[in-house]
Amino acid sequence: MNTRTRRSILAGTPAAFGLAGLVLSACGGDARETASPAAPGTGGAAKGTPVKIGASVSTTGSNGKIGQYQLEAYQLWAEQINARGGLLGRPVEMVILDDQSDPTVGAKLYEKLINEDKVDLVLGPNSSAVTQAVSTVTEKYKYPMLSAGASASDIWKRNYKYVFGVYSTAETYFHGLIDFAKKNGLTTIAIINEDTVFPKATAAGTAEYAKKEGFRIVFQQQYPNKVTDLSPLITKLKASKPDVLVGGSYQPDAVLITRQAKELDFNVKMLAFSVGAAMPEFGEGLGKDADFIYGPSMWEPSLKTKGNSEFEASYKKKWNRDPDAHSATGFAGGQILEAAVLKAKSLDREKIRESLSTLETDTVLPGKYKVDDTGAQLSHVPVVIQWQGKDKPVIGPDAMANAKAKFPMPEWKSR
Repeated sequence: MNTRTRRSILAGTPAAFGLAGLVLSACGGDARETASPAAPGTGGAAKGTPVKIGASVSTTGSNGKIGQYQLEAYQLWAEQINARGGLLGRPVEMVILDDQSDPTVGAKLYEKLINEDKVDLVLGPNSSAVTQAVSTVTEKYKYPMLSAGASASDIWKRNYKYVFGVYSTAETYFHGLIDFAKKNGLTTIAIINEDTVFPKATAAGTAEYAKKEGFRIVFQQQYPNKVTDLSPLITKLKASKPDVLVGGSYQPDAVLITRQAKELDFNVKMLAFSVGAAMPEFGEGLGKDADFIYGPSMWEPSLKTKGNSEFEASYKKKWNRDPDAHSATGFAGGQILEAAVLKAKSLDREKIRESLSTLETDTVLPGKYKVDDTGAQLSHVPVVIQWQGKDKPVIGPDAMANAKAKFPMPEWKSR
């Protein structure tokens, strides 16, 4: 049985969708594009042959939950661009396949998208492992790809010319949290991570930065993918008595670590997870046990970025749930691709690659899209969130914060 799924979106008229759109327009003579809110349908009806944009997104497998957010964002972006006149006046058709969270499957699907489906352009998958595998295919066929769901820096260390980062590299995720811990007098840290591409990169970058800032690493260990019991590891962690525990982890293992830390009465002054903590499901699944836990986030609804409130409202209206950071990075990937095409004034992939190399543009994400010579993101600004009751306000950096951190994390038995 073929387990791959295909979802196509084609909206031919602005009347088809009553959604608040985002218009990208040139600013001045420096070829910058900026996103600003506009009424839907201002571009007129899209006409002609559809522009086919392909992607694989994990809607099943270990990354299925975060992949669903990215899929929904791609779909929303396509509806909105069609509602305001399409891409260069042509309707956009998304061809999205499920890679099952498997890098090998992802690579095969991009071969299919390019050679069988004959897509004009591509957007990236979610997860660094799948993106790294897929980028070998898009590089071979010279398809520029925005990495809207991945951030491991190894993706940009291969001298590739066709892969571009949407948000900060994994190694920098915990810089803000380390700075906060140092400011509050903490000196020891433990680092654990899943043994896959992105978590390994996150852990390596955290360890390097923590050492640079004077922290002593008292424990560092990896754990297997799809792990179901981490109690032996947490028992070892407990003996090391760190001030801070950082988990290079996805949502399922972040929840598992938290639950087993409580069961084993393992206490730290700061507990943080790289991806899981920023997801709404983290707080929903853990309830009060999520309180005081930190995480880096690539985006939050409270941020005053250009078009952010319109994006949040339209997403919630369409999908009947709040977007998360994976929704925002996926949507930003569409915004950036649109800006690059407008700058190139063409669907020629070489011209779009050149455009992506030099483009500087606002998106719904904090900071800007701007890449270095390797295609790695330079100007995105991650924020630090902390769960406080049912909310996860931004507590850093100071310029973007909307709440003060609750510090330190109380011991489990006193909560």
